[in-house]
Amino acid sequence: MERLSHFDEEGRSRMVDVSDKSETKRVAIAKGEVKVAPGTLALIKEHKLAKGDVLEVARVAGIMGVKRTPDLIPMCHPLLISGIDLKFNIRDAESIIEIVAIVKITGKTGVEMEALTAVAVAGLTIYDMCKAVDKGIEIGEIKLLKKSGGKSGIYLSDELKGEVIAVCRSEKKGVAKKEIAEGYLVEGHGLEDDAHAGDWHRQISLLGQEDIDEMKALGLELELGAFGENIVTKGLKLYNIPIGTKLKIGEEILLEVTQIGKECHDRCNIYHQVGDCIMPKRGIFAKVLQGGKLQSGTKIEVLLDD
Repeated sequence: MERLSHFDEEGRSRMVDVSDKSETKRVAIAKGEVKVAPGTLALIKEHKLAKGDVLEVARVAGIMGVKRTPDLIPMCHPLLISGIDLKFNIRDAESIIEIVAIVKITGKTGVEMEALTAVAVAGLTIYDMCKAVDKGIEIGEIKLLKKSGGKSGIYLSDELKGEVIAVCRSEKKGVAKKEIAEGYLVEGHGLEDDAHAGDWHRQISLLGQEDIDEMKALGLELELGAFGENIVTKGLKLYNIPIGTKLKIGEEILLEVTQIGKECHDRCNIYHQVGDCIMPKRGIFAKVLQGGKLQSGTKIEVLLDD
C-alpha cells in the first residue's frame, strides 16, 4: 500500500514538494446535493427569499471558496486557477438542488480539493440564504466525479459511466420498437430508418434497463423497445442528466440531451395494465451532434466539462 504523501518518513505533516513535476492541463469536477423543503425550493426558483438570489450568491461563494482553498485545507498548495464554473441542476421531484463545480488549471498539481471546496461552500451558502424559512435543509453527496491531467491520468466516477444494452428501431410511430443487432446514428437526424428520426429535438430516445426492470417486477413481460426507446442503457440515472449535457458513446457518437421525459397524450397498453409508465418520467431525448455505428456493449460517458 502506498504511503500517504502528506507525511514524511518520521510521520510529520508536510506539504508535498511538486517542484520537479511537469505542468499539465488539469481539470476536476465535483458535485453535491442540497435537499430543501418543496416550499423552499419554490421560493428559490421565484427569487422570493429576503436575502436575494440564492443560487447566484451561492455561485459567487463557491468561486470564492476555490480561491481560498489553501487557507481552509492545510496541505493544499496556493494555485493560479485558470477557470471556475458552477452549475445548478434543480430536480423538482426530489426537491434537490444539485451543485456541479468544474475547476481548471495548467500547473503541477491537481484541483480536486478546489472543486470539492466550491461545492461545499456553495451548499453552505444555500443553507445560510434559506435558514430563516427552512432549518431542515440537508447537504450531502459531495464527491469527485472526474479528474484529468497529471501522472495519475483520468479518474471517472461510476456515476458518469454507462453502457448500451440494446438498440431498437421502428418504421412507424405509435408502435413498440424492435431490437436490432446494430444501427447507425446520422448527424442531425437520428437512428437510420427509425420513424422518430428527423430534423427536430427528439431524434433519439434513451431509457435505462434499471427502470425497465422496475416495470418487469410488477409482473409485465416486456421486450426491449416496448416503451418506444431507441437506446437501452445500463449504469446511468438518465433522468438526472441536465438538458444540454453531452453524451459520448464509443469513440465517434456525440449526443446532446434535449428533453427529460415527455407528456403522453394517449395512455399506452402498459399504463392500462399496471397504472403507470416510465417513459414520461424516466426516459430522455437527445439530438445527434456526431454520428456513427451503434451496438450493444458500447460505452457511454456523461461529459460535464464539454
